[in-house]
Formats: sequence, C-alpha cells, structure tokens
Amino acid sequence: MTTWGLTDLPLNIDLETKKVLKALPAAHAALAELKGIASTIPNQNILINTLGLQEAKDSSAIENIITTHDDLYKSELNLDAFKSLQAKEVQNYIAALKKGFELITKTELLTNKSILQIQEILEDNKAGFRKLPGTALKNAATGETIYTPPQDYDEIIRLMANLERYINDSELQDCDPLIKMAIIHFQFESIHPFYDGNGRTGRIINILYLILEKLQTLPILYLSNYIIKNKPDYYHFLQKVRDENLWEDWVLFMIKGVEQTSRETIELITKIKELMLDYKHRLRDNYKFYSQDLLNNLFKHPYTKIEFIVNDLGVSRLTAANYLNKLAEDKMLRKDKLGTGNYYINEELFDLLTKR
Repeated sequence: MTTWGLTDLPLNIDLETKKVLKALPAAHAALAELKGIASTIPNQNILINTLGLQEAKDSSAIENIITTHDDLYKSELNLDAFKSLQAKEVQNYIAALKKGFELITKTELLTNKSILQIQEILEDNKAGFRKLPGTALKNAATGETIYTPPQDYDEIIRLMANLERYINDSELQDCDPLIKMAIIHFQFESIHPFYDGNGRTGRIINILYLILEKLQTLPILYLSNYIIKNKPDYYHFLQKVRDENLWEDWVLFMIKGVEQTSRETIELITKIKELMLDYKHRLRDNYKFYSQDLLNNLFKHPYTKIEFIVNDLGVSRLTAANYLNKLAEDKMLRKDKLGTGNYYINEELFDLLTKR
C-alpha cells in the first residue's frame, strides 16, 4: 500500500517535456481532422447515437459490465419482450453522456453539480460523493490493496472543488489542453469521489473537457476502446504517478490515446458516410417513399422499428410498416421478431460498428 497523497492542482511540476511536446502536434492534427469530418455528417445525432452507443458498451466493459451489440441495440427498441440488466446499465451510460453534453453546451462549464448529475444517471441513484470510509482499490487477482483514495468526506469535497476550479479556470495553469486532460483524468480517478461509477464518469469527463476546450464539437471521441486494448498500461502508468511521481509516461499514454482514437474514429465516420451515400442512391433510385429523414433514421438506429419511423417521418403506423417491410423484402434491411413486435436491422451499419 502506498502512502502517497493527493495534492491540489495545479501541479508544481513542468509536464511540457521534450517527449510530450513532440507528441502533441500529431494528436492535435488528428483531433482537428476528426472535428472537420464530423461536421460533414448532415444529421449529427447519427454520430452521437451510433458512436455514443459503442462508447457506452466499451466503457462499461472496462468495469466488467458486458453486453453484446445485439442486446444493446435491442434494448434501445424498448420492446417489452427484451430485458437485460447489463444492457440497461449501458443505456444509463449513453443517457449520462448525453446529459453531460447538454449541460456543458448550455453552461460552457463542467461543474461538480454536472458531474454529480452524470453519475446519478449512470448509477441510477442519488448516493452523491462518498461519505463513509472503507473504499480501497484492489488487485482483482490477488486482493492486494493497490491504492487507498481519500477517506474523509470533507477532504473529498475540498479536492473536488479544487478540481472543478482547475477544469474551468484556464488561467490557473497555462499548458496544452491535452496535458490538462491527462491531469484531470488522473486527479478525478485518484480522488475516486463516488462509491460506484468513477471510471465511467471519468471517461465521460474526458470528452466533455475536449468539447469545452473547442477541440471537438460533438461527444464522439472516446478513449474506452484504447483503454481496453491497453488496460495493463493504463493502470500501470496511473499507479507509477502515485508510487514514483512519474508523470511523463502517463501524459504520453493519454496523448497517444487521443491521436490513435481520433484516427480510428475518422476511418469509421468515413465508412459510415460512404455507406450512407450508397443507401441514399439505392433508396432514391428505387423507392418513391425515399426521404432524408428515412435515411437518417436507418443510420441513427442500427436497429429500428415502426414507432421510430412514425416519430421521425410523421407518418401513420401502417405507412411506416409498409416502408420497413418493403425494405426488408428487398434485403435493404433484415426483419426480425421479438415477442409480439418486429424490428429491422441495418446489417451493413451493424457490421461497420461491430467489426472494428
């Protein structure tokens, strides 16, 4: 067990080392390219929904909340015949993410009040910041205590107030926002202010901070998949800061994550755009009922249903059913049954999102 203790931000250490400064331009270039390509998708809810669901699945998987893509998309349909506790938890994540985006868009601040609201939706309770001692981070395999976060409620409140100021006051430390994001993520995870949901809340804070800093306009850059692929390194570098005050490797790890994830997301959005264009031509050339709203619906929901078409297109249930059944008949969609309800799968989009 380490006796290391958290200090207030800003840190009294220069993190703009040669290696860090050398890594930053490529990450910023990838972020800028991602921001640009995201703006070319006509209905931005398509990206928020499709990529947000993917992030919700990945971020939850880090906490061993495992769901399949099929279960996740089925749970979006709200069909009575389908119940999955894991998918419900993942749905809570996407709801928390959207709430956080809505709050920072409105206030242009990321406050503790907002962070509490995000965690409340995520965990579906109002437990708030930890009030009782006893929380410790342990090695899952050995049971050994790796790190003990602050135990005193007043100390947690004080550290979170300091973190809130650090996030929102740009004059507190003059450094690159990607370095600052790495510091914020480390500090939040080390305060560990909640009984549950700290990791997922912390990963939501990452993207919200990039939006606050105008590095992105939509919540679509998610580091969870990168963390899953590099999970041992993630925990190793976090702990090296606590054990040896070695910040450089942690900051470089996070910068590399931003660059790599940006590149992967650019590639995915490019493929979604190409597939949308292909569907647009096929729909427009072969169906009198083609509309941009219909196209958007088929890409906003990998699994769709009659009610979604009714709501998005303003048509009757019978008309919506006719549209979807015709597309299924022509193999543009796949029709499946669940309980007494039907749902329709955009299989090509599903494959894009699941075979990364």
